Amino acid sequence: MPTTAQPTRPSPHRSTTAVRAPRRAVTTGLAAVTALGLLAGCSLGGQGEGSDQESSSPSQGSGDGASDGDLEGRTVTLVTHDSFNPPKGALKEFTKDTGITVKVLKSGDAGALTNKLVLTKEKPLGDVVFGIDNTFGGRALAEGVVAEHGVSLPQGVDRHTIETDGGARLAPVDYGDVCVNVDDTWFEKKGVNPPQGLDDLTKPEYKGLFVTPGAATSSPGLAFLLATIGAKGDDGWEQYWKDLVANDAKITAGWEDAYTVDFTAGGGKGDRPIVLSYASSPPFTVPEGGKEPTTSALLDTCFRQVEYAGVLEGAEEPEAGAKLVEYLLGKDFQAGLPESMYVYPVRSDVELPAEWEKWAPSAKEPIEVDAARIQEHREEWLTRWSEATGQ
Repeated sequence: MPTTAQPTRPSPHRSTTAVRAPRRAVTTGLAAVTALGLLAGCSLGGQGEGSDQESSSPSQGSGDGASDGDLEGRTVTLVTHDSFNPPKGALKEFTKDTGITVKVLKSGDAGALTNKLVLTKEKPLGDVVFGIDNTFGGRALAEGVVAEHGVSLPQGVDRHTIETDGGARLAPVDYGDVCVNVDDTWFEKKGVNPPQGLDDLTKPEYKGLFVTPGAATSSPGLAFLLATIGAKGDDGWEQYWKDLVANDAKITAGWEDAYTVDFTAGGGKGDRPIVLSYASSPPFTVPEGGKEPTTSALLDTCFRQVEYAGVLEGAEEPEAGAKLVEYLLGKDFQAGLPESMYVYPVRSDVELPAEWEKWAPSAKEPIEVDAARIQEHREEWLTRWSEATGQ
C-alpha cells in the first residue's frame, strides 16, 4: 500500500516534495524557480532530522511585550517540518518580549513530522508543534498528540480550523492553495486557449501538456489528488485520473521535477505548459523589467492546505508553549509569512504584499475535503490512485 514517502529534500519545493514560491517578482530564471522551490517542500520529505534552525536565545535589553515573570528563562522546543523559515528575527523578538528561549527541532515533512509525534507521544520530542497540515491533522487529533492550548484565536482564524477541533488543539497559522498553473505566454504564442478547469485537462487539445507531482511522493501531489476527490466525488475521481493518464499527463516524483524540468515557464527547457503548483507562484514569473507574470493559477482547481500549531500533550513547558502558539498568531509574525514562508496568513486583518494582492489572490471557493475524512481514507485513496495511474 503506497504511503506519502519521505523523499530526500532539497530546499522547500524539492524534487520529491513540494515547495512554495518566494516573493521576489523581479527574480527571473533559475533564481525565481529556486525561490519557488521553497514552497513545495513543507509537507513531504526530509533530511535535516533533528537539526535546529534560527533558535532564539535571550537578548540583551528589556522587552516591554507579553512577558510573564514566571516564564522568563524557560526554553520551549518547537518541533516542525524541514521548510520552517520564520520571518527574520521573529524568534529572537519573541524571546525579547517574553524571556522564553525557542529551540527549533526539524523533523521531516508534515507526514514524517506527524508520524514521529505519534510514535513518541509517551515521551514527546518537544513542547510545541508547527507544520502539521490538514492532510495529517486528523491523525494528530485522533492519536491525542496535542493538548488544548487555551489561546484565543484572532479574527478570521476560525475559518481555517478543523471542524472536529475548532482550533482548540490545532490552531491554524497559515494556508496555501495548490492549483493548476498555466504558461500564458506559451498559449498565446501557439494561438491556443488555455484550460479553464479540471475537466479541460482531459480534453484532446491538451494532450501531453500537463505535468503534476505524484500523490504518493509529494505534498502538492497529494493535495491535487484530494482536489480531484473533492471535485469528482468518490465515484468519479478514479476515472478522472485514468482519463488524465490516457491524455498523456506526466506524473513526476515531486514539485521540483514538474516545475523546473517539465514546465515551459520553469526556467529549464520543459515542454509542458500546464503544471501543478500554487496560487502564489505567478508573481515569481514576472520578468525583470516586466509588469506582469507570464503564468497564472486556475483558481477553480485549488485545494487549500492549512498548517497548524499546537502544544504537545505531555510537554514539559505547556504554558511557555502556549505563549509561542499565541505569538505565531500575532499580527507581526503573520504579516511576515508571505515573504518568509511563501504562504497566506490566517488572520483577516493582515494585509498581503502588493504583488500578492495583484497577482496571487487565494481561491475564493477552494476545493476542500474534511480532515477526518482524509484521516479515514488516506491510505485507501493512495492505493486506488496508484492502481488508477499505474504508479
